[in-house]
Amino acid sequence: MDTRRQELAEFLQAMRQRGSPEEFGFPSGSRRRTQGLRREEVAQLASISATWYTWIEQAREVNVSAEALDRLATALKLSKSERSYLFDMADRRDPQAHQSEVDTAPETLVAMLDQMLIPAYVMGRTWDILAWNQPAGRLFTGLLDVPWPTPQRPNLLRFVFTNPQARQFVVNWEMRARRLVAEFRADCRSRLEEPEVKQLVSELSTASVEFTQFWKQHDVLERQGGQREFQHPVDGLIHFQQVTLKPVEQEQLKMVLLQPTTTAIL
Repeated sequence: MDTRRQELAEFLQAMRQRGSPEEFGFPSGSRRRTQGLRREEVAQLASISATWYTWIEQAREVNVSAEALDRLATALKLSKSERSYLFDMADRRDPQAHQSEVDTAPETLVAMLDQMLIPAYVMGRTWDILAWNQPAGRLFTGLLDVPWPTPQRPNLLRFVFTNPQARQFVVNWEMRARRLVAEFRADCRSRLEEPEVKQLVSELSTASVEFTQFWKQHDVLERQGGQREFQHPVDGLIHFQQVTLKPVEQEQLKMVLLQPTTTAIL
């Protein structure tokens, strides 16, 4: 039997049995033999066939749509983590996965940035720079050392592809720009229909021939660390080792750290 299908069946059964009927608007009754909700009651709450829901809990080979999973998650009052797990086990994409996410840097991360002596910043879903420390502001001239009108925020992709200064600042600009587009495509692969993503891609496609070319190549790369080189207008050629971290509570965010190094890129 398929492990994921069996896990989905057992997970739904556990979620169904954990609550009391009263929580979901059903009388408990002295003759109720089932702990939690009955299968028929879950099916009723989710507006699906009781037989079909029973087949899911029996781990039969049935295809469960994202819409049905959405109704089941709502009916069973699943938490964000539980909902994500439900869709993963069913191998479906959650249509509401990113609707409630707001791109803000948590105060804890902002406080950590301020304590760091190396350049560090936090990026959002569309690679807006949400927060940064003084070393990062000094490093990224033309991006983080200039005022930005509210609600506009500095954006890494806009800087690389629309600011002429970036072509001198980023060493081996074409290679790095190509990689950034591939990393961005991989990062937003489940969010390509989001209005913010579509708007940014459209804007950059209009503003940059190179972005259009790289985007149409459909290269996909996970965002990685490694050596980075910049030609700073004051400090000259400088080298860093980049590390990217993701907060567990807000996985759409990225915390980027740049450790200075004297090792040249080969």
